[in-house]
Amino acid sequence: MSNAGTTPRMYTPAQIAENYLNIGVNKVRQNPLSAFLLAVMAGMMIALAGAAATVGSAVIENPSAAKLVSAAIFPAGLVMVLIGGSELFTGNCMLVIPLGKNRITFGEMMKSWVIVYAGNLVGGLLVSALFVYSHTPSLFGGKLAAVITAVAAAKCTLSFGDALMRGILCNLLVCLGVWLSFAATDIAGKIIGCYLPVFAFVVAGYEHCIANMYYIPTGIFTAGEYGIAAPGLSFAAMAVKNLIPVTIGNIIGGSLLVGGIYGMAYLRK
Repeated sequence: MSNAGTTPRMYTPAQIAENYLNIGVNKVRQNPLSAFLLAVMAGMMIALAGAAATVGSAVIENPSAAKLVSAAIFPAGLVMVLIGGSELFTGNCMLVIPLGKNRITFGEMMKSWVIVYAGNLVGGLLVSALFVYSHTPSLFGGKLAAVITAVAAAKCTLSFGDALMRGILCNLLVCLGVWLSFAATDIAGKIIGCYLPVFAFVVAGYEHCIANMYYIPTGIFTAGEYGIAAPGLSFAAMAVKNLIPVTIGNIIGGSLLVGGIYGMAYLRK
């Protein structure tokens, strides 16, 4: 994008929008198996960050301090996704940018979303099972197991409206983090760009559908393995009370409030 033919120190917002046209085309037209495998990797990376964030904050008594520690750790997931090169459903909500310029079709976008969403789910479930059945929740005298179960149960008690709106706010921040990372041309800049928006969403307690593909199954598995009572915590509740409204909210936040607005602002002729 540089007139001198060299890589700029950073891309402008208009250049990010132009660059994402080609990024989006490449995403939807890659081999479906490759897309699925990369999505599994992304689901695992988000889950591993979630696991580390929970362990790191589990025994901190002050709720605000616990939130800060968790938020400081969790952005590692998006860093691994962006730098390592994998496919994350919430970030791919910005595919509306090339869709709006007729560079991809609605069918291509939906197919990509379905493949990536499924792969993210597989990755999250895999890490969840490994985390629980390696008996990591037994750390801190079983307190970690109690925290994991309580977090999952709380996510399954949200009203539809609360889960929806928390999903909107979450992916507004996540996609802003992805957008800011695209401004950078080096690894340090990409990490800094994505870190703070993700930190903000975790501190605020917003809902990320892919992270919840780890958090809620981990709570379900932990409750069963350690005999912890968790009324209302089930895979049915996970789908109906959390994933459905949160996913819709994530799509609105990422597609309309980030991809849609930036696409219209910077690519409208």
